[in-house]
Amino acid sequence: MTSLVTPGAGARSIDGSPTPGVSRTDLPGGVRVLTEAVQGVRSVSLGIWIAIGSRDETAEQAGAAHYLEHLLFKGTGRRTAAAIAEEIDAVGGELNAFTAKEHTCYYAQVLDTDLPLAVDVLADVVTDAQLAHTDVELERGVVLEEIAMRDDDPEDLLGELFDEVLFADHPLGRPVIGSEESIRGMSRETLHDFWRGEYTTPRMIVAAAGNLVHNQVVDLVGAALAAAAARHGVDASPVPPRILTSRFTLGAGPRIALRTEDTEQAHLMLGVPGLDRYDPRRPVLNVLNTALGGGLSSRLFQQVREQRGLAYSVYSATTAYADAGSLAVYAGCAPERLGEVVGVVRDVLGGLAADGLTAAELARAQGSLRGGLVLGLEDTSSRMNRLGRSELDHGRQRSITESLDRISAVTGDDVAEVAAELLSAPLTAAVVGPYDDLDELPAALRDLA
Repeated sequence: MTSLVTPGAGARSIDGSPTPGVSRTDLPGGVRVLTEAVQGVRSVSLGIWIAIGSRDETAEQAGAAHYLEHLLFKGTGRRTAAAIAEEIDAVGGELNAFTAKEHTCYYAQVLDTDLPLAVDVLADVVTDAQLAHTDVELERGVVLEEIAMRDDDPEDLLGELFDEVLFADHPLGRPVIGSEESIRGMSRETLHDFWRGEYTTPRMIVAAAGNLVHNQVVDLVGAALAAAAARHGVDASPVPPRILTSRFTLGAGPRIALRTEDTEQAHLMLGVPGLDRYDPRRPVLNVLNTALGGGLSSRLFQQVREQRGLAYSVYSATTAYADAGSLAVYAGCAPERLGEVVGVVRDVLGGLAADGLTAAELARAQGSLRGGLVLGLEDTSSRMNRLGRSELDHGRQRSITESLDRISAVTGDDVAEVAAELLSAPLTAAVVGPYDDLDELPAALRDLA
């Protein structure tokens, strides 16, 4: 069995140079431990991140990562599901998890004095779950209810429909939660094999932020994982890299999807492929997105809501994956006004593609991003998430100063170039609303079929 820890292992920054406030230790089994000491707080947020998400599933496994998110809390070799909940509730802590397309995170937030408990419970859940047949069946019903709840939320349903059209047969086009068919057909063996085969220590990152001492966290994590290895073994074999395409390209099929629902509003998502997370122009796209639909002064909010009153909710958002991304606009409006909304959105996108941003828009967007970045790190949970995601996505930590400088360095010409490239691409659309077929949609959408 591979040793998983050297107690008191020294801390270092990711790239060998100091990263203010952040320490890192690589344990011999491959687990990376990153911490950020935050002054003036009495809490610690701790997360075990696994570089596995829904895009890593086969068709048979679709929804497995999210299904496991439920199952791992149902009991371990040392704790029942009730005991897990009771131990965390007894200290006023929070214990939860989330699954995304490229990663999964199991996390806790507790008082600083309860950090040893949080480490022990999280490590126990992630490495020593029982996955009992009765729990698999129980949670199958819960996940199916979650799918039904998703189907009752037009905005959530719309986002998955949009990804399905944009990414087509690419694994990124599948919903994180899986489908009713895949969940009904998921066996306990499939779930167990996915868990044991993919939750390997080289894929794990432990991130913690708050009132902590780095070496204490390292010792706690190492002891917990060593105990898990002694019980049943922990796979520390090298992780094969994801097979990535060099650049995502649109398929030749229809670029619009309709989900007929008896809703009071029509829900629209209209967008284009974006930039992957390694693209050096990501800060430029963030500035563009903020000016497009990221706030009350954005073009979309002003043109669609303030000046025309066409929708209550309208915004834009980006996603970034290892080899693909998207830039999309959402709007919810009265069904009879969908055509007008589409026309205004397309005009806004066309204007940005042709002319970029004004100097005032550029300055406002940069100021909004800088302020949001700093204000978003006011709590330990946000800082823990930044640590984990930065390590998973880039293998290094950027200081706040570096991130702020990257935003400030964006020029109007940079934005104009990215806007011309991305917003001139063919549009992809998804609609959820009271329309029986595509022929009932406005002409500005039917031309995408």
